[in-house]
Formats: sequence, C-alpha cells, structure tokens
Amino acid sequence: MTTLAEHMIVAGADNRPPMLKMSMYESWQSYMLVYIQGKEHGRMIHHSVLKGPLIWPTVEENGVTREKNYEELSEKEKIQANCDLKATNIILQGLPPDVYSLVNHHKVAKEIWDKVRLLMKGTKLSQQERECKLYNEFDRFISIKGETLYEYYLRFAQLINDMIIIKMAM
Repeated sequence: MTTLAEHMIVAGADNRPPMLKMSMYESWQSYMLVYIQGKEHGRMIHHSVLKGPLIWPTVEENGVTREKNYEELSEKEKIQANCDLKATNIILQGLPPDVYSLVNHHKVAKEIWDKVRLLMKGTKLSQQERECKLYNEFDRFISIKGETLYEYYLRFAQLINDMIIIKMAM
C-alpha cells in the first residue's frame, strides 16, 4: 500500500525543473538539459536553449515585408514557437529568486542560459578557498542589530551546514 507522501513524490517528480544551487552549477546544467529532453518535443526545447529561438518567417504584402503572425505559421513552426516559450519557462522556474531577478527581463531561453552561465562562472572556489572563507565567516560571526534570535540561529545553522557539506574539520 502506498502512502500519500509516495503519491506526492511520484506526482511531483516530473512537473518541476531542478533548482539551481550556486555551488553546483555544472550538475544543475547537465541535469536541466536531461530534464528538458524528457519533455514532449524535448529536442526542440533543447535546441531553443542552446541555439536560440525560431527565426520567424516573413511574408511580403504590397511591397512591405513583415513577420508572419502565429496563426500564419505552419504546424511545425507553431510547435517550435511553443517550445521556445516552454524553454524560457523551464529555465526561469529552475532559478533561485536572487538569480531570477537578474535575468527575468530576458525573454529568450538562450539569452537566459548564457547569462546564468556568466553569473555562475565566478562562483567556482577551490576546497581550500571555501574552507578559508567559511573559517573567516565563523570567526567574525556576530549578531546583526535588530535581528531576532530565530534569524540569528538560521544564519548560524546555514554556516554550520555549509561547513559540514564540504567536510571541514574544526
């Protein structure tokens, strides 16, 4: 007999893209591409992320060239246009709020993908650099004026968790 929790895990397993963690960008990137390919029309969405969106065809009327409306597109072009939109939505859903706020003005999945890559490029720290940074934070850890005891505890717990994650010895 399955429990409600197991049903929730199964039901939610495919409806949410992986969330980006700053220290694990490469893993997120590869997992996101696999997640995308598992979607309906995954190859088209994947192409939209890495190569860019559909270049809308044009039509000439009365000597004036204009882009076709969505209704004028062929079925394949409509699917690609929808996949372009899906790609943007999937990537934006996988971003934490601080990164999302930096890239949400972009409407094209490739632009967002490239911008996130640039933002994450500088976050690689060696094990020794991480340890030094965390030791420094630990040594200077103090209460912030106006901070509640609960907020203080959360910040301290996050610092200790970060130290445990990289297996630091105190």
